[in-house]
Amino acid sequence: MKKFSKQFINEALEGLHFKELTAVQEQVIPFIEKKQDLIVEANTGSGKTHAFLLPIFEALVVEKKEIQALILAPTRELAEQIYAFASEVASYSKEEIIIDLFIGGSDKQDIITKLKHRMPHIAIGTPGRINDLAIKENVLKIYTASYFVIDEADMTLDRNFVDEVSGILSVMANTAVKTVFSATIPEELQSLLKKYLNNPKVINVHPDDISSLNIKHYFIKTREQNRFVTLKSLLETLNPYLAIVFCNTKESSELVCDWMKNQGKSVVLIHGGIDYRKRKQLVKRINKLEFQYIVATDIFSRGIDVVGVSHIINYELPKNVEFYIHRTGRTGRVELDGIAISLYEFDDNTYLNKLEKKGVHCKYKEVKKGELVDAIERNKRSKRVWQENQLDYDAKRNVKKPKKIKPAYKKKYKYAVDQEKKKLARKRK
Repeated sequence: MKKFSKQFINEALEGLHFKELTAVQEQVIPFIEKKQDLIVEANTGSGKTHAFLLPIFEALVVEKKEIQALILAPTRELAEQIYAFASEVASYSKEEIIIDLFIGGSDKQDIITKLKHRMPHIAIGTPGRINDLAIKENVLKIYTASYFVIDEADMTLDRNFVDEVSGILSVMANTAVKTVFSATIPEELQSLLKKYLNNPKVINVHPDDISSLNIKHYFIKTREQNRFVTLKSLLETLNPYLAIVFCNTKESSELVCDWMKNQGKSVVLIHGGIDYRKRKQLVKRINKLEFQYIVATDIFSRGIDVVGVSHIINYELPKNVEFYIHRTGRTGRVELDGIAISLYEFDDNTYLNKLEKKGVHCKYKEVKKGELVDAIERNKRSKRVWQENQLDYDAKRNVKKPKKIKPAYKKKYKYAVDQEKKKLARKRK
């Protein structure tokens, strides 16, 4: 394990049970220490938050009462998560390290008043709120920062924060060390980074081959029929501990959630259009297992902490293959197996080829007599003519009830989830 010159960082790592640095931490930390601008391609869950936090704490000068590091995250949940990690490390320092969180939903005038009296050492927030305080109100003095981090940059662009990020970068010192973390580097992001980063080093770290994770990847062909027909037959075969049904848009997620409620499912909806405070309340209820299904957009694929997801269902495949990795990575955790089930169409064959090249071991399934069974491999399928299916099933139709899962399955999941929640609670104390 790497030793830092500041003893409180070493004590923090020991207290947080760090036994060794992850692959992304081993590669990123030395370059940040050398003050090298970086573009890092790394998946969620690879340990990248501590990869940028640890060298920032190492370089921090507590006596300087000014902003020394600025960290941007695309969602409030991600910003809060980074803030929690940073606060954990800072709690081991004998000297006070001031870390402030700037996100929407908090009283803006109170924040402005506080900033007129003092600046934090580390500022963490969402692009919209940081831009508002630093550019429009000119009360957050980010130009003093020696370190600037954008986490989940591809998601930042996806949420249309390009102008806000550009505005923030325009007032940052040219000498500031700029580090950008992203699952992918889309073209729009590349042009932004070329403008503001100084000869950045590109690091591509994918520490876990997805094929080695505890996730089974099943794909069900919709046969070009209404997706609700396929989803209905699928849900009749499952009895998950907790499942997330992913959709690509707020509109489709609302339709799916309403439809599932009409089917009598215990379901909750999460997307970016839902009020932040309500989202937090819903996540608390989800962690209490008040629901069996969550219908969500990609806001739920990163940054929202929910333990015990046994199944992922992709009602729609995400447009970006990397987002498939993020979505399915919500299951197969806490040393338990997970199942990812995706609905696909004939037009998705190229997409599936890309997944297989990335190491996703795709198995093709279909629902027969209320059970999930092996299907003919998609590349071997012959042309068939299918009868048109009706969305609304006849009430008298003899549909097999959901397969009963052995009690040991849910007991095993509940025990592992309870242990993980206790571990997280201990870390937060």
